[in-house]
Amino acid sequence: MEIKEARFIISNSDVKKCPKPDRPEYAFIGRSNVGKSSLINMLTNKKTLAKTSGKPGKTRLINHFLINEEWYLVDLPGYGYASVPLTERKKWEKFLRAYILGRENLYCLFVLVDVRHEPQPADLEFMEWLGLSGVPFAIVFTKADKLKPSELETNLRVYKEKMLEQWEMMPESFVSSSETGEGKNEILHFIENVNRKK
Repeated sequence: MEIKEARFIISNSDVKKCPKPDRPEYAFIGRSNVGKSSLINMLTNKKTLAKTSGKPGKTRLINHFLINEEWYLVDLPGYGYASVPLTERKKWEKFLRAYILGRENLYCLFVLVDVRHEPQPADLEFMEWLGLSGVPFAIVFTKADKLKPSELETNLRVYKEKMLEQWEMMPESFVSSSETGEGKNEILHFIENVNRKK
């Protein structure tokens, strides 16, 4: 799949105000500063489609983008640490939960994980909740270019071993780098295949 057009549709914190659920939807989420906006920009060939920031917690709303007039790409706020008040984080969690559990056309949630770090409790707990809630998801390991090939291989193996302590099998996963473009074709091909099957 080639993304020829990506345009912003709406930002909001109310699931009821999301676009009509008449197209497949793929959402991206991860802990603050995991490289989510950079990955979205890489996938869509647009450097400023999603706002990037060195400051954690930049994305604070559900952001919908229409891709090729066929499906929605959704940029979600990060979870875990962000330099915002606890009350606001609680508010995010509430509308995120409502979106993830209530959006009938959400075909897959891409959970972004920084491959440079060991498995983090916040990520593992979030994915466990998705599994228990029956939400389809895939893992995207980001920032692969920051590691040597041997380090990358080791970290991926460690993550898989940790996941298999709780999961019968490893969820679908991708290795990516917004710097080199690694993972772009694989992720878009996955989305294309899911769209065909639905």
